[in-house]
Amino acid sequence: MSFSNLGLQPALLESLSSLGYETMTPIQAQSLPYILAGQDVIGQGKTGSGKTAAFGLGLLNRLDPERFEVQALVLCPTRELADQVAREIRRLARATANVKVLTLCGGTPIGPQIGSLAHGAHIIVGTPGRIEDHLRKGTLNLNRLETLVLDEADRMFDMGFQSALEAIFGCVPGKRQNLLFSATFPEEIQKVAERLMHKPVRVQVAESHDDSSIRQHFIRLQDENQRMNALCALLLKLRPESSVVFCNTRRETQEVADELGREGFDALALHGDLEQKERDQTLVRFANKSASILVATDVAARGLDIESLDAVFNYHIARDSDVHTHRIGRTGRAGEQGSAYTLYTEKESHKAVRLEAELDLSIEPEPVPERVDERAYKAPMVTLQIDGGRKQKVRPGDVLGALTGEKGIAGKQVGRINIFDQWAYVAVARDAKKAALQKLRDGKLKGRSFRVREISNRGANPRQ
Repeated sequence: MSFSNLGLQPALLESLSSLGYETMTPIQAQSLPYILAGQDVIGQGKTGSGKTAAFGLGLLNRLDPERFEVQALVLCPTRELADQVAREIRRLARATANVKVLTLCGGTPIGPQIGSLAHGAHIIVGTPGRIEDHLRKGTLNLNRLETLVLDEADRMFDMGFQSALEAIFGCVPGKRQNLLFSATFPEEIQKVAERLMHKPVRVQVAESHDDSSIRQHFIRLQDENQRMNALCALLLKLRPESSVVFCNTRRETQEVADELGREGFDALALHGDLEQKERDQTLVRFANKSASILVATDVAARGLDIESLDAVFNYHIARDSDVHTHRIGRTGRAGEQGSAYTLYTEKESHKAVRLEAELDLSIEPEPVPERVDERAYKAPMVTLQIDGGRKQKVRPGDVLGALTGEKGIAGKQVGRINIFDQWAYVAVARDAKKAALQKLRDGKLKGRSFRVREISNRGANPRQ
């Protein structure tokens, strides 16, 4: 189970040691020997199983940094997952000189990406639609590609990327290594694997969760009208600092988030109808603890880098057992105890019975807890937006220094700082909001004054 037994390049072992990666996860132990041997691999494992490091180490071990052309392509269903994967590959390559990893995703201008591609890259991580755009424009050349990775392949098909994938498959060399990772294996994925892969080895890590890591609760409702009240009662009783409420449709996702907001909770919606800036703001606010509740569809939440999630709530039972397993796998990660609560009515009892059979569960219905007569709890942080980012050379250290300088707020009152191209977000303790706003408005960053305001619960409409 030790990485040192794999015959990895010394630089990769150095990176693993600096990251504290000592032993392999099950999916890494099962897949890496085949990946390093150059074989095609199909991997199936739950979120947080370590699959990114598995394929990341494989493509980096094979990489020739002196050959400045695209040698590996990783396709992801969402921009967030692509960003997460690219960060992990860069971390694994930190001790290897001159490795360039470039992210190509939609939702951002294509011009700067074309400029970056003109300077070359070794590894491309991106979404199918934007990769297809570059191939069509002739700005991306995959003629020397050696490794093709499909990460979260099932969600790429769920999101309608099949035609884009077909176009990409037609632009890559026939002789290459193929690595396909997917939480589920519907018929479409099996057909793709049969057509694209050469004698693939299939490795699978059990998706089941037991009570040692995730405690499951099934809340039996008297009728449909009780659903929102039950969710609020659970939130008030448990008071999770970070939780996700899963809904089955985009419309329901927005309606539930709006209703929780009217109840006084710091809740945000995440679904496919959001503009990219709204999505960025939503994810930043949830990750930096200035929103306690994320209400999301399954597709929108796939691939999110969510740490320390206290609880998951299923507003309705998921459409199938694989989705249910993936949802609850968001909590109880990294050895922590997690909790999952599923709401259902008599009309949904047949779905509960199906879960029992397919996941070997023993469901004991629980009543809706009595609602505590108190105000909704607020998130511990708030998020401030600064209208200056990478393009203006703003760095996290500049923001931190401006906040904690003379007569500023304490360092412990400053949370995460996220820098984008044209703006930056900083989380500050709720009780330090007024002082932080004043300090940033009165001070300067990079010798300039920037507009600063708090991001309200409706992230697309910042509050002055």
